[in-house]
Amino acid sequence: MSITLDLTRSTASPKSAPVNLAGLTRTGLRDALVAGGICDAGKARMRATQIWRWIHHHGLTDFDQMSNIDKATRAALSDTFTLARPEIVERQVSKDGTRKYLIRTAPGIEVEAVYIPDVGRAGALCVSSQVGCTLNCTFCHTGTQKLVRNLTAAEIVAQVQVCRDDLEEWPSPSEDRRLSNIVFMGMGEPLYNLDGVADAIDIISDPEGIALSRRRMTVSTSGVVPQLDALGTRTQAMLAISLHATNDALRDVLVPLNKKYNLEALMAGIRAYPGLSNARRVTFEYVMLKGVNDSPAEARELVKLIDGIPAKVNLIPFNPWPGTDYECSDWKTIEVFAAILNKAGFASPIRTPRGRDILAACGQLKSESEKLRASAVRKAEQAAAEAA
Repeated sequence: MSITLDLTRSTASPKSAPVNLAGLTRTGLRDALVAGGICDAGKARMRATQIWRWIHHHGLTDFDQMSNIDKATRAALSDTFTLARPEIVERQVSKDGTRKYLIRTAPGIEVEAVYIPDVGRAGALCVSSQVGCTLNCTFCHTGTQKLVRNLTAAEIVAQVQVCRDDLEEWPSPSEDRRLSNIVFMGMGEPLYNLDGVADAIDIISDPEGIALSRRRMTVSTSGVVPQLDALGTRTQAMLAISLHATNDALRDVLVPLNKKYNLEALMAGIRAYPGLSNARRVTFEYVMLKGVNDSPAEARELVKLIDGIPAKVNLIPFNPWPGTDYECSDWKTIEVFAAILNKAGFASPIRTPRGRDILAACGQLKSESEKLRASAVRKAEQAAAEAA
């Protein structure tokens, strides 16, 4: 008896993961329904509107619960697509009520999002736009994590969905929202992922879904000047600038992107931002670093720098993180700095640090897997050194 082994490789391609409809724009959803054979182009608009409301107004993750869609179509949707939420690797709650979520959207892809109660109209969610960051701002913990990739619009929207699940805020309320504001101030530089950010804002602001006003969404950038006009035109979002210094020499150190787009170019781009007015002021973020950028002289230079721009200045007490060489300015120093800005006519609230005890405060985000990998590397290096 002879045995023949078939050693030829299979030519069948692996089955691709189903498309998650929860992260598609209106147009993308209609196109996906047609491409998936759910309906023809003539019915796609109507069917997409039904599904959109179930996903983004009611927060459903199960096609079978879409009661105004026939059973056969629901079954076809379940066979072809998904509405699954990403995995919540860790949920932490600070003593001040801040909630931090470590979210795994794909193998090896983890981001952090932070819900801060009593900010904005009711509560704000700080979302990430990239896994890691390329900017290497020296005072920022997030900047020590290397960039992995941009997040998709679906992965950005998922951060909002996860938070609303946790807050039990479905269906989308028109009043008494606990999540009222979105700030793109988490991991990454949003303007290096403008397509994903713009699509996510379109989804989050849609009046038949989550329905958050674009004026309650703020995009923070370290100063990617060529993208400022496109940000304002495409999203109508509020603009925040991660500034932190009043001269190029210091900003080159704190925010290395300044070497590419200096303060003169940045200020020109801000003055030309679409829709900028007293009703739509730009927010300048200024982290207070002891003995670095916190003197009264620098406060007066800041007044000169932003003169004539409809603006407010958020003064951010530095939030420490393991390994940093920076210290937070003394409270009296911060108050003197704020008084100079206030006297010049610029509102300058001092941002109360939130979530410091769970490393959820501004500049402290860094995915837990990255922290663990870094810790493992350090231990391995130490063990190798001891063995040598």
